Amino acid sequence: MTRSTNYSWGKFTIHLICIVIGAVSLYPILWLVASSFKETSQVFVSAQSLIPSVWDFSNYSKGWQGFAGITFGTFFKNTIIIVCFVVVGTIVSCSMIAYGFARIKFRGKGFWFGTVMLTLLLPGQIVQIPQYIIFYEIGWVNTFLPLIVPAFFGSAFFIFLIMQFIRTIPYELDEAAKIDGCSRAGIFLRVILPLIVPALVTTAIFEFYWSWDNFFGALIYLGQPKLYTLGVALRLFADPSSGTDWSAMFAMATLSLIPPIVVFFIFQRYIVEGISTTGLKG
Repeated sequence: MTRSTNYSWGKFTIHLICIVIGAVSLYPILWLVASSFKETSQVFVSAQSLIPSVWDFSNYSKGWQGFAGITFGTFFKNTIIIVCFVVVGTIVSCSMIAYGFARIKFRGKGFWFGTVMLTLLLPGQIVQIPQYIIFYEIGWVNTFLPLIVPAFFGSAFFIFLIMQFIRTIPYELDEAAKIDGCSRAGIFLRVILPLIVPALVTTAIFEFYWSWDNFFGALIYLGQPKLYTLGVALRLFADPSSGTDWSAMFAMATLSLIPPIVVFFIFQRYIVEGISTTGLKG
C-alpha cells in the first residue's frame, strides 16, 4: 500500500469511529423524541423501536396544558427569566473581577485570588444549607432571587477563564489608553471588553446550559407551582399514586431541549474562536 492509501484508510477509520460515537450519543435523544409521539401505553412496550406504530401528536397539547391551570408556557417563561438574569450577572461580575485580578495591583491580591480558586474545591452541596438559611431569614424563599443574585457575585471558574484570556492581551494597550486619558473603567470598557468577546460568549453559553439544567436549586427555593422552572415542572408528571403520563412528559422534555440546541448551533463558532484564539492576533 502507498502512503496516500494508508492515509485514506486511516481517515476513513477515524470518521467511522466518530460516526459510531455520535450515533450512540444521539440515540437517547432520538428515543426521547420518538417516545413523545407514542401512546403512553406503548412507550415501554415498543421501547426498542424509534418509529411509533401510531403517531400521537396530542401528547404535546396535553403536556402543554400543565397542572392546576398553569400551562407549560409559564414554566418556560420562569426558566428564561432566571437564565437571562443569571447569564447577565455572571458576565458582568466575572469580567470585572477577572480584570481586577489580571490588571490591577492591590494588597493581598495573591491571597484573595487563592481564596477564590479554593472555592472550586467545595462541592455545591456543602453551601446549600447555609445559603438556604440565609435566604430564608431575609425572606427570599419562593422567589427567583436565590437563583439570580449569587450570579452577580462571580463564579471562580469563569473568573479564572476570563482572567487568563485578559493576560494574553498586551499591557501596552493599557498604557496607550492611559496616555489618551482613559481611566481604569475606560480601559476596561473600551480596550479590554471588546477583545475578550470570545471568552465572554463562551462564559455565557456554559452558564446558559448550567442554569437551564439547574433542577436542584429550583427544587429547594421554589415552592409555588406558578414559580416552577421546566426541570421541576417535568417532575410533576411522575405520580407514584397513579399512572404517569410518560408521553406528555417526553413531549415537554423534547420542547425543553430546543432552546439549548438552538443556542449551541448559533454560537458554536464563538466557542471555537474562544478556544483557538489567544486574545489578540498579531
